[in-house]
Amino acid sequence: MSKCRIMGLFSDFEEAFCAISDIKEGKLSGVSIDDVTLKSPIEHPEIEEVLGERSAPVPYFTLAGAIFGITFGFTFLSSAQANFLVQPQGGKPVVPLPSNIVLTYEMMILFAVLFTVTSLMVCGRFMTKRSSLYSEKVCIDQIGVIVEMDEADLESTKELFKKHKVLEIREEVKQ
Repeated sequence: MSKCRIMGLFSDFEEAFCAISDIKEGKLSGVSIDDVTLKSPIEHPEIEEVLGERSAPVPYFTLAGAIFGITFGFTFLSSAQANFLVQPQGGKPVVPLPSNIVLTYEMMILFAVLFTVTSLMVCGRFMTKRSSLYSEKVCIDQIGVIVEMDEADLESTKELFKKHKVLEIREEVKQ
């Protein structure tokens, strides 16, 4: 059975919230709350009660960048200092730790920021082709509810959206 995605555009957040609540209560067979995505121009913290916590991989990329920055930074600085005309004089260390700690900290920040920006680009799908479900109206003043389901549940989802005063319905069929 082929999968399809449907997006309903709502002018009122309360109607979109009610449509998502109906999906969560099981009024649509074959559709769970994990198949629902909300697109909105502003943040709605109260929707997390209905949609639940969603995973966000960006903090893990930031942590990986910080760990990479510490290891790469200290290794790079130490190897550069140890290989550059090693001439120990009068008890001075070849690799001075106080200055390396500060530079390693700065490398940690640099790589954490670079990994964070890269992960935002990748996870936010900034480099991918725009979906046919995209609507410019979501960026202005409307709320989009995207539901992914089997093609058999398409008509019941449209009826649910129409019951909650949807302005526009767009659909996309994936093979």
